Amino acid sequence: MRIDVHTHAFAPKIADKAVHQLEGHYGIHPVGTGKADDLIEQMDKAGLDRAVVLQAATSPKQVVPANDWAINLQKNNPRFIPFGTLHPDFDRNAEELDRLEENGIQGLKFHPDFQGFRMDDPKFYSLMEQVGDRFICLYHVGDSLPPAENPSCPKKMADLYRAFPETTMIAAHMGGYRQWEYALEHIADTGIYVDCSSVLEFVDDDLLTKLYSVYPEDKVLFGSDYPLYGAASEIEELTRRLELSSEQLDNLLSRAGELFE
Repeated sequence: MRIDVHTHAFAPKIADKAVHQLEGHYGIHPVGTGKADDLIEQMDKAGLDRAVVLQAATSPKQVVPANDWAINLQKNNPRFIPFGTLHPDFDRNAEELDRLEENGIQGLKFHPDFQGFRMDDPKFYSLMEQVGDRFICLYHVGDSLPPAENPSCPKKMADLYRAFPETTMIAAHMGGYRQWEYALEHIADTGIYVDCSSVLEFVDDDLLTKLYSVYPEDKVLFGSDYPLYGAASEIEELTRRLELSSEQLDNLLSRAGELFE
């Protein structure tokens, strides 16, 4: 089963606004609308079977509506693997964890930079204690600030994994968006999974090859970061730049299936 482990699809009434915000923050012109039907078209174009659909509540009041959307996707779109979201300042996280689990949600997405907390915040650690091994967790890591100042960074990610090794963790963007040298230093040997989303445009061939050679092969997952990028073009560029064989490409695209059996 070929899976894109890093996509976003938003409720129709907020999709345009959400995509506009992504474009404004990252300076990347999205290829997609951020709507579920468009994501399906992108998956079909790339020959993908399923996609993990991510969201992150940027305030406590968004937690329940965002998770309602994830639960709706879970019930009505069998090709999607929707992740829920929590927030350290939400006062009913334990209740929400139970609700997500009861509705078949397998994972959680955290984006400290957008959600307004630091990855090393004690409140976030308390939340992760409640999560335990119940969910797969995918984290945005890195950005343009220096690592020590950034809400998320490869070192904070590695420290979090050491504190909660029972949690299956995926560090997005090969371990640190625009902080790849730090990711190589802090994440490569930890046991954390990484996805390859939002990397190709920003790294040269030498760094790309280094990233793929340093991480254990079984820890690297395919992610497109739709709607910013399309899976088909990302797969084509990965194959060309890394000179992947058909078998290597199939292994990369299929590897996440082991997490969602």
